Formats: sequence, structure tokens, C-alpha cells
Amino acid sequence: MMGKRAHRGAEGAGNGALRRRQALVAWGFCLPFVLVFGVFMLVPLLSSMGMSFTDITSRDLRTPFNVNIIGFGNYVTLLSDPRFHKALLTTAIFVIVGLPITIVIAMAFAVALNKGLKHLNAFFRAVFYAPVVASVVAVSVVWRYILQDDGLLNSLLAVFGINGPDWLHDTRFALPALMIMTIWRNMGTLMIIFLAGLQAIPTELKEAAAVDGAGRWRTFTSITLPLMKPTILLGAVLISVAYLQFFEESFVMTQGGPLDSTLSAAYYVYQQFGFGRYGIASAASWVLFIIIALVSVLQFRILKSDE
Repeated sequence: MMGKRAHRGAEGAGNGALRRRQALVAWGFCLPFVLVFGVFMLVPLLSSMGMSFTDITSRDLRTPFNVNIIGFGNYVTLLSDPRFHKALLTTAIFVIVGLPITIVIAMAFAVALNKGLKHLNAFFRAVFYAPVVASVVAVSVVWRYILQDDGLLNSLLAVFGINGPDWLHDTRFALPALMIMTIWRNMGTLMIIFLAGLQAIPTELKEAAAVDGAGRWRTFTSITLPLMKPTILLGAVLISVAYLQFFEESFVMTQGGPLDSTLSAAYYVYQQFGFGRYGIASAASWVLFIIIALVSVLQFRILKSDE
């Protein structure tokens, strides 16, 4: 009996040593990522949080000991800044209007591709996904040419006798124009995700629904959409986070104008850093971070699977 206990003890000690060696090897592989994440992500993140509670500006970089801790002063300033309110409202409109439209269009194309000619699926997937892999700046420059007063779109409208507006310099059309371009560019991402989700649905379920007399729309709403909820959740979170941070389009095409009609929250943060108001910029970035987290949690609550 004592021999068995000693054997088990030695075996347990050997297993413990093996697990420790495996853990060390695993951490060795993880170490490069941990170092890169800590230096380039975690340290700046914590630094910006600290800066948001101070009055630091660009003039304080040479005299850092002149920086004062002001608590929530920067956040109070943001709450009383009408430009920040405008930026948040513009971003909210961009997400509330743009996200559902993107989801509906991407779902429609995904369903069409899923039912279409199989040998052409790869071609159409590449065509629709091409804007996603293209540079945002390059796409924005092309669309700026298309939408300017004497650009391609107004030239085409003139053929039909229509006098098109100055899309990017009119407060009524600037934000919708940016929204259309962004929806077009991000539609391919959701389409690929939704197509993968559609192809994962067992065909037996649709065949059983057809036997029971369910039409295409009833099958789609009763079988396809419920089974697609996790996929829709993934796409909604990815696109909403991108839309909440939209910056390049506004920066390249309108510079936040006209009259701040395309001023986004991310562009506001960029401007504050450019003005040298680092404390205000850090506070605004953390407000945006909190909003993104809350929106993501809300989407998980609404679209979580019933299983």
C-alpha cells in the first residue's frame, strides 16, 4: 500500500512538473504578443485614461510637472461643448441609419448568391468584397471626385436635365453622401459573413418547411433568420464598431464640414489632439470607448441566441 502511494505521489509530481513546463513553453510563445500589446496598446491606453483627468496640453510636454489633476473637469467640459454634442449626434445618426441599411442590403445579396449559380459565387464574392480590401483613403478620394460639384455623378444627372447639388458642401447632402459611400464599402464584409451563415443552415430544415407548405418568406422568417441570429450579431457588432469610429471618410472628403454636419466623434478627438488639448481629447476618446462598449452589450442582449 505504501508503495502504491509513493508511486502515485511520484506520478503526480511528474505530471505537475510536466504541466509547469508546458505552461512555460506556452507563455514563451505568448511573450512576444504580450510585450507588443503591453508597449503599444496597454501603456497608451492607461496613459490616455490618466491624461483624461488632467489639464495637459501641448505646451506641457516640455514642463510635465506643471500638469494639474482636475478630476472629471474634462468630462464636464465635454458635456457643455455643443460641438461634441453635434459629433455624437452625427455618429449616432450614422450608426442608427447606416447599420440597418447595411445589414438588409448585405443579407439580400447573400441570399441571392446562396440561391444563384454556384460557379459564379466566387466571382461575385470577389466583386462585392473588393471595396473592403481597397484603401479607405483611395476609395474616399475616388468618391470625392464622383460627388464634387462638377464630378461624375452630377455630369450623369445633367444628361437627364437634372441639376445635381454640391453633395459634399451642402449640409443637407454631405452626411447622406458619406453614409452611402460607407455602406457600399462595408456591405461586402457582411455579405461574406452572412453567406457563410446561410450555407451552414441544414437544407433538411428548409425541405421540411416546404413539405409543411411554408412559402419562401415564411421559411426565411421562421427558419433562416432565427438560425442566423449569431451570425447577424457578429456582423452587427463589427459594423457598428466601425461606424462608431468612422473617421477617414470625413477627414478625406469633407474635413468635418460643412458647418460640422459630418463631424464624427472620432474626428472630434483628432481635432482636439491637433489643437494640443490632450486632456480633452483623451476624455472624448474614453467617452467614445464607453459608448462602443454599451452598444456592443446592447446588441448582445437583443440578438443573443435563444439556445
